[in-house]
Amino acid sequence: MAEQINITLPDGSVHQKAVGVTAAEIAAGISGRLAREALAARVNDEVWDLGRPITTDATVAILTWNEEDGKKAYWHSSAHLLAEALEALYPGVKFGIGPAIEKGFYYDVDLGDRKLSQEDLTDIENKMRELAKRNVPFTRRDVSKEEAIAYFKEKGDEYKLELIDELDGDITFYEQGDFTDLCRGPHIPATGVIKNPKILNIAGAYWRGDSDRPQLTRLYGITFPKKKELDEYLERLEMARQRDHRKLGRELELFKFSQKVGPGLPLWLPKGALLRDTLVDFLKKKQVARGYQTVITPHIGRLELYKTSGHYPYYKDSQFPPMIEDEEANEGYLLKPMNCPHHVMIYGDRLRSYRELPVRLTEFGQVYRYEQSGEMGGLTRVRGFTIDDSHLFCRPDQVKAEFKDAIELTLSLFTALGFDSYKAQVSLRDPNNKEKYTGDDALWDQAEQAIREAAVEMGLDITEEEGEAAFYGPKLDFMVKDALGRDWQLGTVQLDYNLPERFDLTYIGEDNEKHRPVMIHRAALGSLERFIGVLIEHCGGNFPTWLSPVQVTVLPIAQDLFDYAETIKSKLMKAGLRTECDFRNEKIGRKIRDAETQKTPYMLVLGKRELEENTVAVRQHGKGAQETVSLDAFIERIQAEIDEAIGD
Repeated sequence: MAEQINITLPDGSVHQKAVGVTAAEIAAGISGRLAREALAARVNDEVWDLGRPITTDATVAILTWNEEDGKKAYWHSSAHLLAEALEALYPGVKFGIGPAIEKGFYYDVDLGDRKLSQEDLTDIENKMRELAKRNVPFTRRDVSKEEAIAYFKEKGDEYKLELIDELDGDITFYEQGDFTDLCRGPHIPATGVIKNPKILNIAGAYWRGDSDRPQLTRLYGITFPKKKELDEYLERLEMARQRDHRKLGRELELFKFSQKVGPGLPLWLPKGALLRDTLVDFLKKKQVARGYQTVITPHIGRLELYKTSGHYPYYKDSQFPPMIEDEEANEGYLLKPMNCPHHVMIYGDRLRSYRELPVRLTEFGQVYRYEQSGEMGGLTRVRGFTIDDSHLFCRPDQVKAEFKDAIELTLSLFTALGFDSYKAQVSLRDPNNKEKYTGDDALWDQAEQAIREAAVEMGLDITEEEGEAAFYGPKLDFMVKDALGRDWQLGTVQLDYNLPERFDLTYIGEDNEKHRPVMIHRAALGSLERFIGVLIEHCGGNFPTWLSPVQVTVLPIAQDLFDYAETIKSKLMKAGLRTECDFRNEKIGRKIRDAETQKTPYMLVLGKRELEENTVAVRQHGKGAQETVSLDAFIERIQAEIDEAIGD
C-alpha cells in the first residue's frame, strides 16, 4: 500500500491520500463541478498549481473564481497569455514583470521603438483569444540558475537576466505551448479557461521603478470567465471615468494643479475650500464634544526630532531632503512628514497628573511626502496634504475606552457621508520580520490584543493582516467600499507604546509615582485630500446638502426679478445657507441645465407669480420641479434636512 498523508479540508474533515496526490485529484474526489471550476489550491497557506504533487500532511482548500486567490491565479495566467500573444505578434519583444493586480493584470515590455495603436490592441486581444482556444496546459518546470541564464541569454532578454541574477535557490519556468517565462507561479491548469480578454490601458513604466533605467511599455488588461462579467466591469469602469475626481474637480471648480506650483501640490479653489472647511468644521464639532483640544504645529521641525521619534530612518526615502545646517553633525530641518512628534512635545510640555488623562490633542496638520512622479494621481496621492491628526495620551486602564470612542467617531463620519459598506482590518506586525518595527515584544503583544478586544466589543467584524502595522505599533484600519465597488483604506486608529518610551513621556499616578502613558494615533478621515477625492467619486459630485459648496442657486427668469432674487439670496445667507444667484441674461432652461451640471442640491426659480405671492418655486437636483412654497417654509425644510444628516 502506498504511503499515506493526511489532507485536512476547510470543513475540518481529514482524508488519507497517497503521497503525491494533487489538488486536482482532491477536487475531483469532492465533486465533478468543483473539479471543473477549480483554478488553483491553497496548500498550507500557500497558493499552488492544481497539478503540483502534495507530499506531506497538509491543509488544502480548492480555489475557484469566487475566491480572490483564484482570481489572482486566473489573471496571472492571463498575463502570461498576453506575453505569448505579444511575442507572436512582435518577435524580439523583451519582458519585464507581469503580475496579477487587484483587478486584472499588467505586463511591462520593451517593444523597441514601436508605439502601439488602438488597432494594435485589438490585434493583441484577438491573438490572445486564438492562443487560449488551443487549451494548452500551463506546465511548471524546475531549472538550475545556469540553465535559466543560458535560456534568456540566447533569447537576448536582459530584463529576465537581471531578475535571475538576484535569485537564489529554486528557479522555476512556466511553459504554455511554445512560450516560456520565468515565474514562481501559481497558474491555472490550461489556457482554455481564459476568456474575454480586454486590454484596458497603456502606460510608461520605468524598469524597477527607477527613472534612470529604461522606460518600458506597461499594458494593463483583464479577463473574465463570462462575457457578462466583462460587460459589467467595463460599465463600472466607464462610470468611474465619468466620476473621476480630477474631471469633476475641474467641472465643479473645486481644485486645480499647476506645474509652476509643483506636481502633487493641490490648489483649492473657493468652492473646494468651502467643501473642505465644511468637512473640517463638522469633524471639529464632534471632537470638541469628545474633549479634544486643538493645537497648531509648524510645517518644519529639527531633524533630531524625527530621529528621536524613529520616523527619519523609517521614512527617509519618502521625505523631502533635509535642510542641512551642520553637514558634519547631519543636523538641520525637515519638512514635516507627520504630526505625531510635534504633539508628543506638546504633551511633554509639563508634568501631568493621572487625573488629567486622557489628554486628546488634535490638529488639521499639513504634512509633506516626496511621492515619486509616477505614483501621484489627482488628490488621492499628493506631496502636500492635511491630516485630521489626533493623538490621545491615556493611562493603560483607559486604552480600551479611548480606542472604542475613536472607532465610534470614525463610524459616525462614515454614516454622515454615505459610506455604509466597510470592513475593519487589524493590522499586525510581521512576526518573521520584526526588525522592521520598534519596541518591545511584550508591548506589541499587549497592543495587538487591546485592539482585538476593542473591535470585538464595538461589534466589528474584523480581519487580521500581518505585516501591515505601522513601525511603532499595530492599528485598526477601515476598508470602505465606495459606490463603484472599490475598496479604500479610510480612517485609522493606531495604538503606540513606543513613542512615549522614546520621548520618556510620563504622568504622576495615584501612587504619586511616575508612569508611562499610552499613545493612540487617530485619523478619522486620514488625508483630507485623499478623502475628498474618494468622496467625489463615491457620490459622483452629488454632495449631500449639508456638505455642498453651494446649497441653493436662485434663478430669476427675467431681469425685472433681479431685486427679488437679491432679497431671497440675502435671507438664505442670513439663515446660514450657502447661496448663489444666476443673473445672466439667459433663458431659464439654460440656467436650470447649468445648475444641474454644477450639481447644486436646490434651485429656486423666481417668476412674476413668485414675486406677487412672495414664494419660491423649488427644484431639487436630479428630481425636477417640486412645489411652490414660502421662503420661510423652504428654509425650515432644508435646515431640518441638514440637521438630520449631521446629527444635530
